[in-house]
Amino acid sequence: MVNNLRVVSFLILSFFFFENSFAQLDSQHAIGVRFGSATGVSYRYSLTENRALEGILSVQSSSRTSRFRLVGLYQYHKPIAENFSWYYGFGGSFGSMRYKAYTIGDQRIDASSDLLLSVDGIIGIAYDIPTTPIAVSLDAKPYLDFLQESSIRWVDPLGFTIRYKF
Repeated sequence: MVNNLRVVSFLILSFFFFENSFAQLDSQHAIGVRFGSATGVSYRYSLTENRALEGILSVQSSSRTSRFRLVGLYQYHKPIAENFSWYYGFGGSFGSMRYKAYTIGDQRIDASSDLLLSVDGIIGIAYDIPTTPIAVSLDAKPYLDFLQESSIRWVDPLGFTIRYKF
């Protein structure tokens, strides 16, 4: 937890030092796979040299639940060093949560499902691998879920993404 706070603090401080710099989003499209607690597909569309839209379609499954979520994010990209940048942004998501049927003792709990609706944020770092169309990123995507627990998820949404840029 302390290391996560250090990374987030570094990224926030970097915002002030690189405020007037522009990260070079050198391709208009990037598609990839996002790994983490929820695995899915990511698509990024660059609007300008330092702004992009990202969509994430993710699924997550455990012994008691399965979840589907579609996320839309507006992002700002800032340079750190050559081929390294950091980004932050905001957006929202919707999806569904399915609770699987199970038995506790003699009592059977039936399957059910709920709608998911949240406000999402994102902060992360990215590395464009030189001489290749491949980029990797590591990010935290906290979100506030309105309908289920009405709580902010900080640690659950950590992710690692590998993208192909075109």
